[in-house]
Amino acid sequence: MRRDQLEHAIRTACQIIGHPDIIVVGSQAILGSIVEEELPAAATMSMEVDILPIAADNDETARLADLIEGVAGEFSPFEDLHGFSIDGVDLQTSVLPSGWRDRLVPVTNANTAAPGGDPQFTGWCLDKEDLCVAKLCALREKDRNFVAALVRADLVDTHVILGRLATLDPNHARAASSAHRWLTSLHRRE
Repeated sequence: MRRDQLEHAIRTACQIIGHPDIIVVGSQAILGSIVEEELPAAATMSMEVDILPIAADNDETARLADLIEGVAGEFSPFEDLHGFSIDGVDLQTSVLPSGWRDRLVPVTNANTAAPGGDPQFTGWCLDKEDLCVAKLCALREKDRNFVAALVRADLVDTHVILGRLATLDPNHARAASSAHRWLTSLHRRE
């Protein structure tokens, strides 16, 4: 995925739900922090953008996520036309460290604006280390490959990631422990 596709996804998701901003929580959030030319191929392979609508509660977030999914999700006419999909997600989708909202990276420019330039929408992308925490808590093969590629390219700080893993809610202690072991092992090999 390219940055212009991320910007298109931000604009589209905001237009679908009628809100001025959303949060990008999936792997493509990396495009908010690092330009695509610097990223290893494994970091931009996914052709879906995970969008978390901003709402008062998780029920409303889930409702808005369903709207996004229905219009631009996998196998939609949007995906057929543009070559990528937009997946609406809710607050239960990602395990995130304490303070993650304070570190969001804004993506807002002429490409995220509605036709005519107004309104200009904002996609708040997870910070690169917070994104790695979320990926490591899921710890699927594609998530391990994503984080390993960023670590090997020296684009993320493993010490910051380890520190943020320690701030996870105690309900996620098992995921944090597995992620810590995996990242420490990778760091030793590198």
